[in-house]
Amino acid sequence: MDIQLLLALVLGIATIVVLVLRTRLDAFVALLIAALVTGLVAGQSPLDIVKAITTGFGNTLASIGIVIGLGVAIGKILEVSGAANALALAFLRLFGKGREPWAMGTVGALVSIPVFCDSGYVIMNPLARSIARVKRAGYVTLALALGVGMTLTHHLVPPTPGPLAVTGLLGADLGAVILTGLVFTVLLLPIAVTYAKWMGPKLESAVTEEVREAVYGRAALVGASDGSHHGSTGTITADDSPAQDEDLPDDPELDLGTPPEGAKPHRVGAFLASLPLLVPLLLIVLNTVTGAMDQNAQGVVGGKYEPSAWVVPFAFIGNPVIALIIGVLLAVYVLLPRWTPRSRVQHWFAEAAASAGLILLITGAGGALGQVLRSSGVGDALAEAIAATALPAFLVPFLVATLVRLAQGSGTVAMITAASVTAPLVGTLGIDPLVAAMACTAGSMILSYFNDSYFWVVTRFTGLEGTAALRGWSGITTAVWAGSIPLLFILNLILG
Repeated sequence: MDIQLLLALVLGIATIVVLVLRTRLDAFVALLIAALVTGLVAGQSPLDIVKAITTGFGNTLASIGIVIGLGVAIGKILEVSGAANALALAFLRLFGKGREPWAMGTVGALVSIPVFCDSGYVIMNPLARSIARVKRAGYVTLALALGVGMTLTHHLVPPTPGPLAVTGLLGADLGAVILTGLVFTVLLLPIAVTYAKWMGPKLESAVTEEVREAVYGRAALVGASDGSHHGSTGTITADDSPAQDEDLPDDPELDLGTPPEGAKPHRVGAFLASLPLLVPLLLIVLNTVTGAMDQNAQGVVGGKYEPSAWVVPFAFIGNPVIALIIGVLLAVYVLLPRWTPRSRVQHWFAEAAASAGLILLITGAGGALGQVLRSSGVGDALAEAIAATALPAFLVPFLVATLVRLAQGSGTVAMITAASVTAPLVGTLGIDPLVAAMACTAGSMILSYFNDSYFWVVTRFTGLEGTAALRGWSGITTAVWAGSIPLLFILNLILG
């Protein structure tokens, strides 16, 4: 690889890491400055760099911006309506007594598809505390399983903004990414639960006194002080439980407006709660399946093709934009009671748009960096260098995502950076876009630690500090990262 172009790539990635870690600038500005640095070092003219940045930014948001906004809106309504809580309780009942870690891991994975990890964990953690209080043991195991279940789908399954952005940057089929992400989640969840069940009891005695009392009651502190409590609360009685239910989920009716006199209390069942999430996903997957069947019947393998007449309706309703519009309509008119004020619903949408804003900007900036890599020749040079080695090409986005995640902590920034670097290589090296997308998302799961905001959410709610936090949370996220490597090799063998 030409030294100048290699230097351009290295300095571009280093710019992102240094600016995010050492300055007051965020990832959006860092990605744009990295695009400028990459283009200038590669020898591209300043005006061509600006054109590449604006073109890449616009093209990326044109394909994915609406979908991210709609997906975040659905997640917000699921959160405020109590639907997320209803789904969680249904899964707890489904798995049954004795399988609570599996239930919490599955709950986390389900809730985190439409809801951001941080807020999703805050919403669902009271369930883990309630179960541990009843069982009188096992809180750390449940909390770790819940947290890593959320990590899996947050990183692997659209319409979570990160993998959704990666899908758009790499031109992968959204339905295929959803299906593959779900398969990866199902296969990695046993690793997560096994680790939680192994490490959880070892860390139970390390839980802070404040959290231990909140979960198990005042007797937990007495037992811990006299040495009789080491992760088990067998001496606690029902009277020792907290007098108030401050650890239980808030009543969603407090946010849904004042019901008219005589109205029945608003409750969301698990079936209705699943509709705004399940229907769009099914429509998108149906579009993918019918399109693949039609291409096979026409003898067209990949690339653009003219859909048959019978496929057009599925292609329309299964388009991510249309499918998620349907999801938003279901969320508003099925999950919310008729007496919820319009102004309150619009306020929730405004909050969702605010939370999606930075993701949209980062995604667009990632597209800008990718376009600069293409137009400057860095992408082609990197592809040629990789082709001359024995390194499997799909490991490049995996390693880039891993390194960026370790350096700056954000999984979303890591996977978008990896996708931006990889996008110019997909066609040249013949990497399947689906494989590249999964490599970007899986690589970004590694070692959540001090520079990751979600690390602090999980460890503070779990009551773990210092080395206990690293052994519990950093360890379990690294375990699922490692478990994804053989899955990527298998996927590449199937599609490569």
